[in-house]
Amino acid sequence: MGKTIAQKIIAEHLISGEMVKGSEIGLRIDQTLTQDATGTMAYLEFESMGIPRVRTERSVAYIDHNTLQSGFMNADDHKYIQTVAAKHGIWYSRPGNGICHQVHYERFGIPGKTLIGSDSHTPTGGGIGMLAIGAGGMDVAVAMGGGAYYIPMPGMIKVELTGKLQPGVSAKDVILEVLRQLSVKGGVGYIVEYAGPGVAELSVPERCTITNMGAELGATTSIFPSDERTWDFLEAQGRGKDWKALSSDEDAEYDKLISVDMSALRPLAACPHSPDNVKPVSELGGIRVDQVCIGSCTNSSLTDMLKVASMLKGRRIADNVSLSVSPGSRQVFSMMAECGALTDLIDAGARILECACGPCIGMGFSPGSGGVSLRTFNRNFLGRSGTKDGQVYLVSPETAAASALTGVFTDPSASGRSSDLRTAGASDRGSDVRIPAPNINIYDVPDRFRINDSGIIEPLDEEAAEAAEVVKGPNIKPFPETHPLADRIETNVLLKVGDNITTDHIMPAGSRILPYRSNIPHLSQYCFEVVDPGFAERARAAGSGIIVGGQNYGQGSSREHAALVPLALGIKAVVAISFARIHAANLVNAGILPLVFENAEDYKKVRQGDRIEISSVHTGLKEDRLIMKVTAAPGDGDSSEDAGISGNIIEIPLTMQLAERQKEILLAGGLLKHTVSKEL
Repeated sequence: MGKTIAQKIIAEHLISGEMVKGSEIGLRIDQTLTQDATGTMAYLEFESMGIPRVRTERSVAYIDHNTLQSGFMNADDHKYIQTVAAKHGIWYSRPGNGICHQVHYERFGIPGKTLIGSDSHTPTGGGIGMLAIGAGGMDVAVAMGGGAYYIPMPGMIKVELTGKLQPGVSAKDVILEVLRQLSVKGGVGYIVEYAGPGVAELSVPERCTITNMGAELGATTSIFPSDERTWDFLEAQGRGKDWKALSSDEDAEYDKLISVDMSALRPLAACPHSPDNVKPVSELGGIRVDQVCIGSCTNSSLTDMLKVASMLKGRRIADNVSLSVSPGSRQVFSMMAECGALTDLIDAGARILECACGPCIGMGFSPGSGGVSLRTFNRNFLGRSGTKDGQVYLVSPETAAASALTGVFTDPSASGRSSDLRTAGASDRGSDVRIPAPNINIYDVPDRFRINDSGIIEPLDEEAAEAAEVVKGPNIKPFPETHPLADRIETNVLLKVGDNITTDHIMPAGSRILPYRSNIPHLSQYCFEVVDPGFAERARAAGSGIIVGGQNYGQGSSREHAALVPLALGIKAVVAISFARIHAANLVNAGILPLVFENAEDYKKVRQGDRIEISSVHTGLKEDRLIMKVTAAPGDGDSSEDAGISGNIIEIPLTMQLAERQKEILLAGGLLKHTVSKEL
């Protein structure tokens, strides 16, 4: 039987296990990346292993999340990351050099290589044919030390692309259509591979837009073939020597197959508050728009910027709209300035932000109360923008630009026609503007990208590194203490939540919080504040507890803080109907037991405040089954659930979806303690 592209790369990098769907495999990792919101903890973890220099082919530390420097915290963290990178053989991308995923596929990504990154959108690298996977910081630290990266062997989903994108329709609409078909849970346990005649119609930046948002499917990663379009891109980057051809075998087999006819696609939008709440833009016409944000690791390439600039050239944004534009990298920014696109954006009324994640993670440019914000980003979770009641829609650059001109939600495929979308509050001047078609050919852009790596600092050589000092500021606190897994857990349900709880719910981002990513004690006060502001105080008072969740618990970011902060608050286990892959792994790495209801209906039988007891945990680990005794707490019940009567005791069977190695990690008290007890 033939192999898919992903299976070929896995076979070349397989260290342990067998390529049998669902069984654990260990992979040799060629490259790693971190960003500053997760990197500080990852490098503290790496240092704790006592390894003098990274053992990967390339490891890169990016500063792109915490670039709003109010107070000393972010600056201190950046100095720590820069000095630890110089000492241990890690390349360093300065603040302002660009978003990690954009810069990495421009300057470092290589087809056929493996990459893990402490950011859930690392699969962006799949657009140039890498096996690029988001992971927790501890997993990245171990990989930098030469250890394997372990995942369940994924199944394979094939997305057959046919046709050609029509004017006003973009790669963003392709991935929104895939999300519409599969949902935010549809990719869990799978690698999504793109194939078919439509692939050749997409440039590398367009492919990277699609693989970037594959993270919202819950997929392990997404990948495109490496073909002539890939070579064109790498050659333009001065890296043609890094190219290799990659394609699936004709007789490769897939577990699922879906099709997208790009010719039939029309502009789409993900409506609040989930990336799979997808509707045609034509159905949203007339909704007043308060804010438009263009950029993020999804849509900040030169092509995206030129499309927007060409639509805004010689025009002015609507009076009611505030528009921000964030180029994805210094390279993109400088080429925009060189060809005149930057001037056109400024003249149209855009506010130009630095090359960083910025508004995507609530780091500035939050919408007003209840404000409608159209964003070319990848996530629109409740409160992620920094405004709890913000109404965030995910759209293509073309839809964003058209709507910025009119002041209302506007279908860009209606280009060349006067918009008749008038709505209360939209300016008359904006509402009847003609919608221009994107035309990047109006700019004189050279075939080769403008290469300037002044924002990248090479590490010290080994001799100089021996004497180098690592600088740690006062905001950097020690890693939370972990303990070997107890054989008996007796505590209370401190929190019960529903389906699709994200890591933004568990450990929010934003300008108030991100500067403290290296300070777990301080971060703990914000845990679950989006869904239950009293949780942190209740957890500290209790000293221990468990959390009960619904389906797809922990979707979203790879941030291990969503496990480390509950650890610091005394959480011993999370019991859910199902887990997102990265978060489940992060819980294990932190020494927190992830357990699954054997019968999903039993979720309804547990209430917040109930007393629980799980005995013979060690034996249960061996048997993959535990019994949780639940003593119902006093209360008036909940008519929507089969809640127990106060004092009644019920027994609920639980299972676990853990590899033998993960069980050893839990028994040892987390990944770091397990790692130092074994030779890498």
